[in-house]
Amino acid sequence: MDNEFDQLEQEESDLYEHLKIIVDKGQSLLRIDKFLMHRVENASRSRIQNAIDAENVLVNTKPIKASYKVKPFDEISIVLPHPPRDTAVYPEDIPIQIIYEDEDVILVNKEAGMVVHPGYGNWNGTLVNALVFHFNSLPQLPGNDGRPGLVHRIDKDTSGLLLISKNERAMTYLAKQFYDHSITRKYIALVWGDLSEDATISGYIGRSAKDRKVMDVYDDPEKGKWSVTHYKVLERFNYVTLVECELETGRTHQIRAHFKHIGHPLFSDAPYGGDKIRKGTLFAKYKQFVENCFEIIPRQALHAKTLGFIHPTQKKLVHFETELPADFKQVIEKWRNYLQ
Repeated sequence: MDNEFDQLEQEESDLYEHLKIIVDKGQSLLRIDKFLMHRVENASRSRIQNAIDAENVLVNTKPIKASYKVKPFDEISIVLPHPPRDTAVYPEDIPIQIIYEDEDVILVNKEAGMVVHPGYGNWNGTLVNALVFHFNSLPQLPGNDGRPGLVHRIDKDTSGLLLISKNERAMTYLAKQFYDHSITRKYIALVWGDLSEDATISGYIGRSAKDRKVMDVYDDPEKGKWSVTHYKVLERFNYVTLVECELETGRTHQIRAHFKHIGHPLFSDAPYGGDKIRKGTLFAKYKQFVENCFEIIPRQALHAKTLGFIHPTQKKLVHFETELPADFKQVIEKWRNYLQ
């Protein structure tokens, strides 16, 4: 079983649930927090209150207060983060690079090769094990049960920014932004081929019929979930192109599947065919050069560089960036030098 795909790279939408309720015609007036406690599974009073405070509960398309009394035929929409799994996660003293931390969130610059969440075949050595160790040394805060809350995911072999909530209130507030696709996320990728202009890739992403470990892009909405990636050309090296990708949706392996779909797989991305010479000659010198590049970056050339979101407490836009890791920088420099 492929642990990275089956356990870790779930849809970000799997991290939260979207519920719609139409109030029965015979419903008596009742505070909405009490009403939802009886209608939503695993919903404590505080969980409902956090959702209301974060304006994740709408009645007839408008946010309301906890004191609002539901009426017959009200249409209620609610977005909630799923409760943490009951599976025990053991703390491990693993070094991680924390870019920013406050009482609500942690931003980590994840190294390529680190699995994000424990699962089949990887019960330790993950980012969450490291974060649990870090959390154990934190003062206990209201709503912080010592377990980090993942609000999105990045692939095992993708480097870059990952946002983690430190309490249920922050988790609820951030979940709505990911659900609404209002989070700003930009990735840097090195792709095969000579892309000359900026463009948008879209389609329905679902598991490949030929290989369930990878994703394909379909025209049929019944075969997958809608996905959109905007990309901008940063630098061209004739055989490969450096691009900046902005995600409008967050599907499993989205950037990797999208660029394979248009015939430009990510450099060194083996599951998607990027570990073969896709452009250029097969002369010995060029072939050796490309193989040397593969050795430098033996994973997909993809880095989560930028993350912007509305802070749960500050209620203002915050923006974070990270530098490309050493392997990525070195490969780009080799391509620059190769063209001289």
